Amino acid sequence: MELALDPSTLLLLGSVALLAGFIDAIAGGGGMLVMPALLGTGMPPHLVVGTNKLIGTFGSSSASLTFIRKGLFQPARWWAMSFGTFIGALIGAVLIYLMSAGVLKKLLPLAILLAAVYLIWPRRARPSAVPSEPPLPPHAIRRGVKLLTGGVIGFYDGFIGPGTGAFWMAAAMKLFRLDLVAAAGVARFMNFISNLTALLTFVVFGNIDYAIGLSMGALLMLGSFAGAHSAIRYGAPFIRPVFLLVVFLMAGRLLMAG
Repeated sequence: MELALDPSTLLLLGSVALLAGFIDAIAGGGGMLVMPALLGTGMPPHLVVGTNKLIGTFGSSSASLTFIRKGLFQPARWWAMSFGTFIGALIGAVLIYLMSAGVLKKLLPLAILLAAVYLIWPRRARPSAVPSEPPLPPHAIRRGVKLLTGGVIGFYDGFIGPGTGAFWMAAAMKLFRLDLVAAAGVARFMNFISNLTALLTFVVFGNIDYAIGLSMGALLMLGSFAGAHSAIRYGAPFIRPVFLLVVFLMAGRLLMAG
């Protein structure tokens, strides 16, 4: 199914894709720009979700490859989370095809605001004699946490998706105590897995506008490439404010929509 759009609308969609790719590679949340833009064209909601997955797969693949090539992410160390993300995204994509995502949309603003509050909440400096972090749990426990985390966030991304990158960032920093750059690498790769899984599911269901999706996907990949390199080059001082800005913008948009 494809829509015929005028040149001005196509130009707007292209600009949105570039900006969304740049933001998504750094902090996640690019879908909060892409999905409203697609809905504004009159595209049916289920077609919006499927087309958004096609667009998002371009950006997440480009960004994750950049982190892997730079040696900032090693897929072999995260196989349990990757598997959980695949299963969760598959279940979520099937469910959104069968049912409405209205309840989840109402809960999403609260979840995003809680993540933002956690990130900006002031921490007291600990005495130097006390270790800054407790010992990591055994590998078997960490594998279980990775599997469960991948399943939950992967399910959400397959089900509806906007803000998934921000959730991955928060989870990677909280659960696995990664710095912002390493967390961005995890977020991009897991986002790629869930996007690709949901995309293939929607291909089967036939809910994708390929003309719009491929065009915006190529531009989003370009923006994602620039965003990933910016994140790697400038590090945490650059990522943190962008991440917090995106989180609050997403929460504001969702609250107004609700």
